[in-house]
Amino acid sequence: MTLVEDVSSTSFRESSTAVLETERLVLRAPCLEDAKAIAQLANDRRIAENTTRIPHPYRLADAETFITTISRSAGELALLITLDDMPIGACGLSQLEGPAPDLGYWVGAAYWGHNYATEAARAVIDHAFTELGYDALQAGARVTNPASRRVLEKCGFQWTGVGLYRIRALSSSAPIDRFRLDRGIWASLRSWRPVRRVA
Repeated sequence: MTLVEDVSSTSFRESSTAVLETERLVLRAPCLEDAKAIAQLANDRRIAENTTRIPHPYRLADAETFITTISRSAGELALLITLDDMPIGACGLSQLEGPAPDLGYWVGAAYWGHNYATEAARAVIDHAFTELGYDALQAGARVTNPASRRVLEKCGFQWTGVGLYRIRALSSSAPIDRFRLDRGIWASLRSWRPVRRVA
C-alpha cells in the first residue's frame, strides 16, 4: 500500500460509503432516516460540551443539516455507530490542522461504560491506516473528560500537549489534551480484533 499524508477528497468521498464491522458494532454512513435518533442521542449537554462542533440544544434540524452536509463534504469521514441496527453515536475523521486528520467520536450517554467508543475508534483507525493510507492521526479530549482520554490511550495515541479549542456548545474555548498516533506505533501495539470492511 502506498503511504500518503494528504488523501484526496475523492478518497474521503469513496471512504464515506464504507461499512465497517467490529465484534459488536456496524459503522456506516448516516442517512436522513437516522436524523431523529441522532438528534435524541446528541441532545445531551454532556456530549456537546465535550465535542468541538455539536451545538446544545441539538435539534432534528441540526441532525438533518449534519447528514446532508457530511454527504457532500470533502475531507471528512463521518460514520454512524450502530448496535443491533440502532444508532448509538458517531465516529470519523476530519481535517482540522496539519497534515494528519483528527479522529473524533461520541456515544450516547445510555451507552457509556461498554467500550463502544474504543471499539468504534479502533475500526476507524484501522480503516485510516489500511484503506486510506495515512501515516499518522491526531485526536483531542477535553482535559475534564478522562473517559475520552482513556479511549485514545487504549488505541495507542500518545499525548503531545494541550491547546485551546473552541467548544460550540460553550460559546468559548477550553483546554484540550492533544494526542497523536503514528502508523508504526499502531502496527506494533495493535492487538484488537480486525475490522471487516463490508462495502
